[in-house]
Amino acid sequence: MKPAILWIPLALFGLFFGIVAYGLINPAERTIESKMIGKPLPQFALPAAYDGRPALGSANFAEGQPRLLNIFASWCLPCIAEAPVLEGMARQGVVIDAIAIRDRPEDVAAFLKRNGNPYQRIGSDVNSSVQLALGSSGVPETFVVDGKGIIRYQHIGDIRPEHVPTILEELRKAR
Repeated sequence: MKPAILWIPLALFGLFFGIVAYGLINPAERTIESKMIGKPLPQFALPAAYDGRPALGSANFAEGQPRLLNIFASWCLPCIAEAPVLEGMARQGVVIDAIAIRDRPEDVAAFLKRNGNPYQRIGSDVNSSVQLALGSSGVPETFVVDGKGIIRYQHIGDIRPEHVPTILEELRKAR
């Protein structure tokens, strides 16, 4: 009887290990999507993030042309990684506006000088109020906004080359 009792802790550990391994191999979907998809952008008017680009407001998104709204920060490493992809999309004619989160003008200017500037307008959201109103979970994050100012798609994380076809398709659908 005693030898069987000694195996119980090992069996429990094995069961625990199996459950943890299963969770790591098959994680649950943990993507957080904005509740704003299908709704108008919240009303905002942000000052220019630096002198090199005009300010940004929600009215800019109701001008008839779908565009991307990219939320970034100069201190964000994935934002650096996505910069060349955004540059390529802008060269293809994609209109991209941005909101710089918790940044100083000199840091935004240095970031854009180092990594390129695909943005037509950049607003400064120093206290993240617009970011939170959008339901954004972090930086970088990109929204497809139709020509009437309605959010149609959300991409969480940095945009990589393999994401570009999906984003271009979402922009096409937003026309």
